[in-house]
Amino acid sequence: MPDECHLTVPSRLDQLTTISEFVAQASQQARLDERTTFHIQMAVDEACTNVIQHAYQGTEGGEIILTCRWTEDTFIVTVQDHGRPFDPSAIPPPDLSTDLEQRREGGLGLYFMRRLMDEVRFEFDAEKGNTVTMIKHITPSSQNEHP
Repeated sequence: MPDECHLTVPSRLDQLTTISEFVAQASQQARLDERTTFHIQMAVDEACTNVIQHAYQGTEGGEIILTCRWTEDTFIVTVQDHGRPFDPSAIPPPDLSTDLEQRREGGLGLYFMRRLMDEVRFEFDAEKGNTVTMIKHITPSSQNEHP
């Protein structure tokens, strides 16, 4: 049976610290090591920043609903919002071969989320809104040795 915790915050950039602390606490409960926890925090930060800036377009009044759920071998974070729908297939992969000065600003968030997590899925439902599901597989090397 999975363990689970929830957090609902306003869709504002000043909530990113609260979100990061929430993910850290859940990761600690799941006994994840610092490196794995950091990867999850970075992916969640990127997803929530995208929700704030793109789904809600920086307007206040929206909510972000986070759920962290874990089992013996999986840590799952879902990020839900009721902002504009997002189609990840509309985002071209970043061109990492060009010089930094020549790269367009932004566009790396989805790339980082996919690199930091084992699975990233996007869903849109007219009633439930947007849901990003990010999964990290837990291995013995990603866990702290002491409970």
